[in-house]
Amino acid sequence: MSSEPPIPKLAETIADLVKATMEEIRPRLVQAALTGRRAENENLRHEDNFLSDYDLWMHHRYQELLAEVIPSFIYASEEDDPQIIGDDPDPDLCVLVDPLDTSELAVRALHGYTHLMVYSRSMRRPVIAIVGDIFHHVQLYLAVHDDGSDRAFLITADGDRRALESPSNAHLSQALVTNYLMRPAERFRPLAQQERFFDLLSGPGEDGRAKGRIGVDFGSISLCHVAAGFTDATMEIAKGFAVWDLSPGHYILHAAGGVTIDLDGNPIALDHGLNTLAEINTTMGQRRKFIAAGNHALAEEIRSAIHF
Repeated sequence: MSSEPPIPKLAETIADLVKATMEEIRPRLVQAALTGRRAENENLRHEDNFLSDYDLWMHHRYQELLAEVIPSFIYASEEDDPQIIGDDPDPDLCVLVDPLDTSELAVRALHGYTHLMVYSRSMRRPVIAIVGDIFHHVQLYLAVHDDGSDRAFLITADGDRRALESPSNAHLSQALVTNYLMRPAERFRPLAQQERFFDLLSGPGEDGRAKGRIGVDFGSISLCHVAAGFTDATMEIAKGFAVWDLSPGHYILHAAGGVTIDLDGNPIALDHGLNTLAEINTTMGQRRKFIAAGNHALAEEIRSAIHF
């Protein structure tokens, strides 16, 4: 077991809650994959997104479990309009949730993720973010604001906890850069047209070898992989990510020492516009394009190489 400093109580409680929920849903997703019964629903909120019974179950399950540990909060889930939970009509905490990210792959037992971020409206920033990986040994990525600083960790299935504080220092010609490129027209085609980027990515490094690679990744987990140093950078330059897909991973990468910039080169702030109910509703309908990297130089290399 790691000897890292303890995680604050609320963050630890919510991390345990997320892990327990993943353990509940995992066998049901495997069963869906094996039987082909994927329980798809009509998605009236996001017409172009896959929606299953499992997304909705996790949405309701998180609401129930969070109400047991946070007396009052705003529950802002991808699957419903924001709502106040508890007796306080104006609670400080807003809990942003993507119950089951990449659900069209989760019901095939390939990839499945879950995102939860606790945002303090008085501080105008996140204080806890957790991204769970349902099918892999590295199960949780976590960031917390504690004693005036932000810290990031990963937690494995057997309880090993590691601090995340050394993202990649790679240059573009050495980098593994990922993108959510699954949708052919919306995402893959715009990426495939980035000829200068691919020329630089596939160019020789200092040792004369071509080490640059492009990979597929998903939602907030893609930024968590950068935070852990598993990948070097990720980018979304086509449709943009919704706040529930970007913000939890963005905070974890920030806490680990990485960078997230917009396509103009400006750092993306931790104030995500979750400060009033009106702002929350507006923010939930927006998307952001971005480049996230283990170091600022790599983010700028990527930005200068793409056209948009």
